[in-house]
Amino acid sequence: MIISDLVEISASRSSSRLAQGYLICLIATTLWSTTGVLIRYLTENYQLPSLVLAFWRDLFVALVLATVIGLVSPARLKADRKHIPFFILYGFILAVFNSMWTFSVALNGAAVSTVLAYGSAAFTALLGWKFLRESLGPVKIIAVILSLTGCALVSGAYDPAAWRVNPWGIFMGLISGLLFACYSMMGKASANRDIFPWTAMVYSFAAAAGFILIFNLVSAIGTGTRLLPHLFWLGTSVAGWGVLFLLAAGPTIGGFGLYTVSLGYLPASVANLIATLEPAMTAILAYFFLGEQLSGAQLAGGGLILSGVVLLRVLEERVHKEEPIGAV
Repeated sequence: MIISDLVEISASRSSSRLAQGYLICLIATTLWSTTGVLIRYLTENYQLPSLVLAFWRDLFVALVLATVIGLVSPARLKADRKHIPFFILYGFILAVFNSMWTFSVALNGAAVSTVLAYGSAAFTALLGWKFLRESLGPVKIIAVILSLTGCALVSGAYDPAAWRVNPWGIFMGLISGLLFACYSMMGKASANRDIFPWTAMVYSFAAAAGFILIFNLVSAIGTGTRLLPHLFWLGTSVAGWGVLFLLAAGPTIGGFGLYTVSLGYLPASVANLIATLEPAMTAILAYFFLGEQLSGAQLAGGGLILSGVVLLRVLEERVHKEEPIGAV
């Protein structure tokens, strides 16, 4: 009787943690879905170069978070020296992901680059199975297929014309998906090391800003451009700097931060699959705020993505109810 009660309590707690993880990850994904609008505004209205945008975005994130944590809980800013190499690697992966993603959008357009980046769901499931000992059963595979199919429908990449791009564009898009999967793995590794999520974000984004600064320097040397005027592309535009700061302080901190927090509750593959809701959410935001019409295919794609997440939720709930005490 006592054992059965303990099993029930354990299952209840596991279910509660799962529910919290799903809620946190869904909020993160909702915030992420607003980034496209802000990035599009900056690149179209100010012709802001991708690498410059990525540099200031990551730098603002690190500075804002460091300031807030320093005021609220200064002790959280202290990093164990043994974690420094980890943060450098974390930041490098983030820097290359951000760079590849922006170039992919420029070369492929939003539709193809979105699908290629969200190929990370499949990459994450495979990497999680290989390196983190996460399960990879038939149900999860079906959920991955549903999510990727939904992304294709929501983004419009089912149209063959969208795929008429150069090979380098396709390559960068695929690499961006793989790197986002690697970013998810690093987030999970950070949670497993018991590193405070927001502290991990401060140092990883600071490192990423440093790497992207180097990328900008190399680019400036290669094109014969002066670095400082290039970095301060927005000049005295208060509105431009304001939108760039909003992009960092709002959806970037909220999206990446809460996503990292959710990895403390969910397997990386599950969190990444939930993140595939972003294209559907972006389409909904575009409908309400930009007046863009949702087609039948987009609605169907959103339904497939949601079905994949719900299917995965049911699977995880069943697994945790069936796990004995002490199961990993």
